[in-house]
Amino acid sequence: MLQVLIRRGQISVENVPAPLIENGHVLVEVAYSLISAGTEIRSIENSKKSLFKRALEQPEKVKQLLKHLRDQGIGKTVAKVKGQLGHASPIGYSCSGIVIQVGKGVTDIQPGERVACAGAGIANHAEIVLVPRKLVVKVPEGCDLKAAASVALGAIAMQGVRRADPRLGEIVAVIGLGLLGQLTVQLLKVAGCRLIGFDLDARRVALARQLGADHTFVSSEVDVLNEVNHLTEGHGVDATIITAASQSDAIVQQAMEITRKKGRVIVVGDVGLGLKRSPLYEKEIDFLISCSYGPGRYDERYEDKGLDYPYAYVRWTENRNMTEYLRLVAEGRVKVDPILEREYDIAEAHRAYEELLTATEKPLGVLLRYPLSRPQEQVDKLATRVVLRSRPVSGKINIVVIGAGSFAKSMHLPNLQQLSHLFHIRAIVSATGSNAKATAQQFAADYASTNYEDVLNDPDVDAVLICTRHHMHAKQTVAALKAGKHVYCEKPLALNEQELNDILAFYGLSLADFEDGNLQLETSDLRPVLMVGFNRRFSPAAQRIKEIVSQRQNPLMVLYRVNAGYLPPDHWVHGPEGGGRILGEGCHMFDLFNFLINAEVESVCVEPLIPRSEHFLSNDNVSVTVRYADGSVCMLFYTTLGAPDLSKEYVEIYVDGKVLVVDDFKALQIYPKSVKGWSGSIPDKGHRAALEAFGQAIRGNSGWPIPLVDLVRTSKLSLIAADANDNGNR
Repeated sequence: MLQVLIRRGQISVENVPAPLIENGHVLVEVAYSLISAGTEIRSIENSKKSLFKRALEQPEKVKQLLKHLRDQGIGKTVAKVKGQLGHASPIGYSCSGIVIQVGKGVTDIQPGERVACAGAGIANHAEIVLVPRKLVVKVPEGCDLKAAASVALGAIAMQGVRRADPRLGEIVAVIGLGLLGQLTVQLLKVAGCRLIGFDLDARRVALARQLGADHTFVSSEVDVLNEVNHLTEGHGVDATIITAASQSDAIVQQAMEITRKKGRVIVVGDVGLGLKRSPLYEKEIDFLISCSYGPGRYDERYEDKGLDYPYAYVRWTENRNMTEYLRLVAEGRVKVDPILEREYDIAEAHRAYEELLTATEKPLGVLLRYPLSRPQEQVDKLATRVVLRSRPVSGKINIVVIGAGSFAKSMHLPNLQQLSHLFHIRAIVSATGSNAKATAQQFAADYASTNYEDVLNDPDVDAVLICTRHHMHAKQTVAALKAGKHVYCEKPLALNEQELNDILAFYGLSLADFEDGNLQLETSDLRPVLMVGFNRRFSPAAQRIKEIVSQRQNPLMVLYRVNAGYLPPDHWVHGPEGGGRILGEGCHMFDLFNFLINAEVESVCVEPLIPRSEHFLSNDNVSVTVRYADGSVCMLFYTTLGAPDLSKEYVEIYVDGKVLVVDDFKALQIYPKSVKGWSGSIPDKGHRAALEAFGQAIRGNSGWPIPLVDLVRTSKLSLIAADANDNGNR
């Protein structure tokens, strides 16, 4: 499918893989999308800025980059920066079209219906879009698809008006008569208000008067305060809605000056917010910000999970605002045609943006037009695979990365490039087509896809590296194994015992086979190879520790402290997609325990923190004590209460008169100091070594990097600890 993308300030129209339908979503073939001149032109200008200028504007990003440099070194940091600067980004957030498919759980919209869609990064300028149900509304009779493409802008204007709480007969000023301002003027007129409009563009001023404003002025040609005083008998307007776009603080200050005592000022546009105490304080003005389309915006539970707000308590959600706006358009009470001044075919999108950037008289509303397909053409649009190079590489392991998130791009993909003697990156799979293609281009993959079944059906694919969210790991692992592909699955392997059993069933086994600890299983001949990203055991520090403790005479005592860093309660890791941090990350620590001790677990004791507020969660502030059959005792101390400038991981191991200390896998110090430890210039948690071991196992040069018994032991221990943390000790 074709999609409009920005790369370093340049607009391009590229062929990218189409999205797949998902639960709770609607797949739409786009007929029209509306360019929001203010928002999108700023995006283009921002993408042109140099790295140095971006650093000055976003110092927090510099801190993140310096941390990445300390943790990963120069090579991977340079690759990360190049990737971010070179990636093409989707653009657009308002469109209309025809429904192709609906996902599970969507029952009130059917294929073939006309709909309008909203959402940055969702309702893009693209031939096909995948949109959560709450960001889709039906287009009513009397409203054509052209007008319906303005739905996001209409909802933004409507929410701004609702925040102003206009009463019948009130006088309201609108500062900024661009696309958003023109819609705001009309909505206020529907609400029974008297309107005063201001803009620097005489043409926009004239159009606002045509669309219902009672008085309009070119701001630079009049004394704004005097004009308002004249029209309001010196009282000032009841409310001022700012729909302008400017970094100047003068607009907000002017709004305060023209608004009456105890009036309201509402900011809808992107303006400077350098407020002066007077007249804000002296007039006791209510200063309000309007959040995009309305209640529900930026709430993942509402938008992505489809959890609606109760009608009785939240009358106007973003979806209801979108619906009401289109109703007003259908009834002719809001006119969109005079605002939509230009229309371009999708293939000519660059011309549309060029006009918005360079024309002396810039158009207000610009539409991109997409020809609706005949059935065969629609099949072409829906293709989930885009080929960049024609053939796989012989003599190497052709591997596919499924899930191109930040970790895959900053860790696994650079490591695969460094291991090019073993691996060739055959494809990149990502739910977002533009990300899949950009990542495939960056790492020289043969093709990009949004459908992991594309790679399972590819006979030239030898192995898959699964980096998707946790709830998808087991399902994708089983599918890949059944397709005959070797699997490297990022942790955790499974979120429950049923998923773990499903994986074991492929090898003709079940959890019951492992319960007595006497299973004699040789995995070197089991194919395909299954590997889980328990990489800590492959680190230089862990390998050196293993050399020492393998000769021990007594059990071990291990303390593993994880200063995990805070994640908010609504982060996906805490929900059904993540399974919680003990299951999602604590498994690393449990695997290191198992690797060093190599004995059956005898008991697990979990003691969670009982927080006094909902800010911190008990299930990611916990101590887990594991006792092994050989007498060893290991304690995981996992917390999010710590300071970010303390190292994340710290391990102390006590054995036979020695103490071995690992500090963030950057150094291993051994006491007495006469025993040689290890140190490196950057932390090395074994990620590259784990991939290399996986490759050697595929080639038959070694057995499985982690025996199946260990994979099960660590997964089972993680499940027990997570379950005990939720339901009491076991």
